[in-house]
Amino acid sequence: MRILITGNTGYIGATLAQQLRRSYPDAHITGLDAGWFAHCLTTRGAWPDLSLDEQRYGDVRDVTVEDLKGVDAVICLSAVSNDPMGNRFEAVTDDINHLASVKIAQMASKAGVKNFVFASSCSIYGFAGDGRARAETDGVNPLTAYARSKIATENDLEAMDTAMTITCLRFATACGMSPRLRLDLVLNDFVACALSAGEITVLSDGSPWRPLIHVRDMARAMDWASTRKADNGGRMLRVNVGADVWNYQVKDLAQAAAQAIPGTKVSINTDAPPDKRSYKVDFGLFKTLAPNHQPLETLDSAIAGLRDGLTELGFADKDFRNSQLIRLKVLDRLLTTGQLNERLQWTGARPAL
Repeated sequence: MRILITGNTGYIGATLAQQLRRSYPDAHITGLDAGWFAHCLTTRGAWPDLSLDEQRYGDVRDVTVEDLKGVDAVICLSAVSNDPMGNRFEAVTDDINHLASVKIAQMASKAGVKNFVFASSCSIYGFAGDGRARAETDGVNPLTAYARSKIATENDLEAMDTAMTITCLRFATACGMSPRLRLDLVLNDFVACALSAGEITVLSDGSPWRPLIHVRDMARAMDWASTRKADNGGRMLRVNVGADVWNYQVKDLAQAAAQAIPGTKVSINTDAPPDKRSYKVDFGLFKTLAPNHQPLETLDSAIAGLRDGLTELGFADKDFRNSQLIRLKVLDRLLTTGQLNERLQWTGARPAL
């Protein structure tokens, strides 16, 4: 079996490579990444990419059919990966998250790839103020460039004329420790605030709903999708990935993080205007289709993992929101130094695919 992961040197990719190696010890696993965040390591252990057989560095916008020949499964993680980056680089977000992903899927189909897995997002549901959990059959309301890029890709993938099995995994908000940790995610941010400052400040009134999923459970879902058969959900599948028990209000996440780190105060801005990004999600379809790949982590285990992992690294940076643990800050520095241009392309010699 041959598997290609695009965008493998980010927050999720290192964990995914380890999961796939455990599941398919004899598989040939290749990573393809631009390398923007390859240096953002948060581990004292082995180099996380050692789970791969091959690491390629290159721009996903430059992939060709030749790069995909002989591959059985493509897992598409490559993306400008959150709302702040999407707002700053709106056109590039569409180029990479949407257009490049669809182009790779089309070329994968021509190359004979059996399974194409696209990392989508529950953020496409946007604002769901009625309190009802959104299922795959419900309408979407993408509020950001990032969310719009995800639903646009899903729609174009559905329109493809192909025998390839396509799985769009609508992930809940990622959290948990990783060899390339990001702190620009709600739970990760709260734990970092508690450790570094002893106080968690919730900028909203705390009422918005967020479904969460641990990166290790995201990897388990992509493992399932990489070999999913068309008779299990259809040739083209859109599925919410997470667990119903992981639907939390932001204020509850803050309190849970504070309880795990004694002495932490929680401050909630009760006068804040409503946060439009609020939605609960129904994960029943995923539970039916992938009973052996359901989330195993809990909120408590995610918080404990973050607390212990950051403590082991000696983390105490009160100004972490200006560090390389915030992905937008990394891109800003690469732009300032002239290493990237405004299309987020390397300005030196282009890495070979």
